[in-house]
Amino acid sequence: MRTGLQGKTALITGASRGIGKAIAHALAGEGANVVLSSRRQEALDEAAAEIRAASPGVGVLAKAAHVGDRDQAIACVDAAVTEFGGLDVLVNNAGTSPYFGPMADIEPAAAAKTVEVNQFAVVQWTQLAWRASLRERGGAIVNIASVGGLVTEHGIGYYNATKAAVIHLSRQFAMELAPRVRVNCIAPGLVKTALARALWEDNEEQIAKYTPLGRIGVPEDIASAAVFLAGDTASWMTGQTLVVDGGATIRPAIA
Repeated sequence: MRTGLQGKTALITGASRGIGKAIAHALAGEGANVVLSSRRQEALDEAAAEIRAASPGVGVLAKAAHVGDRDQAIACVDAAVTEFGGLDVLVNNAGTSPYFGPMADIEPAAAAKTVEVNQFAVVQWTQLAWRASLRERGGAIVNIASVGGLVTEHGIGYYNATKAAVIHLSRQFAMELAPRVRVNCIAPGLVKTALARALWEDNEEQIAKYTPLGRIGVPEDIASAAVFLAGDTASWMTGQTLVVDGGATIRPAIA
């Protein structure tokens, strides 16, 4: 199936590692120019070099920006438009989880940081991409949420609340930006990333045993879904949340 992404330009936040880097690799593999953003320029430069080597001929721009800093976000979007003439795809992937424990004990600073990065950044980067390019050109937005936004869990309840917000924001933006821009969401299950390391590193075998498809996810599992939603193969989809979790959310409560 043809994705229609060749020659398009995609901006991915949180792109220096994990799911974001895998999505950038996958989009570049489809012939899209990619703009990589995260906080550290050095890490972005390393990721950009990997992508150039794997997908020669596509444009790759690495532009550091803190996802919650409006001025840095504006500079990143402007750099993408200047370098490639516009944007066609935005992937809101950056996320953080600075607190583990009951919501009754979370401190305001940790709560504010979680909202800033996981939730309001989706609004901010969508606004900027829409105004700078997507309103005129049309395109697609893919937001990375979590299956945690659909369930309750111990320890990461506030993180999950922000991911539930991302799911709703995706639906709201899909309504508001139609028909020019499609907005869809991916809700990954547990994926082997540095952000989620504390959840899987010491009990990967046990988790895999109780996952219907028998393993924990890897970033490439989410990247494949992002390519689908960003490309022409999903041209009649908007406002939807695609769960990619190895079947974890269909597992019986009692084995």
